[in-house]
Amino acid sequence: MEQYLPYIWIGGAIVFAVLEATTAQLVSIWFVVGAVAAAITTIFTDNVFIQIAVFVAVSALALVLTRPISKKLTSAKKVKTNADSLIGKVGIVRTEINNTLSQGQITVNGQIWSAKTADDSVTVEVNKKVKVLEISGVKLVVAPVETGED
Repeated sequence: MEQYLPYIWIGGAIVFAVLEATTAQLVSIWFVVGAVAAAITTIFTDNVFIQIAVFVAVSALALVLTRPISKKLTSAKKVKTNADSLIGKVGIVRTEINNTLSQGQITVNGQIWSAKTADDSVTVEVNKKVKVLEISGVKLVVAPVETGED
């Protein structure tokens, strides 16, 4: 059994590497390092418990040392655009907004934008005021403005 331990650890490292390659985040790269260290340990000892201890210790150490760096590299940064300045603005409906028919346009700050309502059951008629709640893709998500709210 001891003669197969290096192959088992290398196989484990390969499995963890394949798992890492199939995910979008860093999930198991630390276990790859630990498995390789455990495989190297088989050169010096046949004791499985020592190999497991090396695997756990090296994996934990790799996690502790590299996690802050990996979080910084993988964190998604939201890029602000000029369109973000439209959130909270009031616009006028130019084409009836109807989410069921995927139609609707509004004018905000002199520009025409495709729009949809936040509530699918709401349609907004032409020349009504709407407030921009958010941006979803290339459409503004809006809600009707109650009279006196603008």
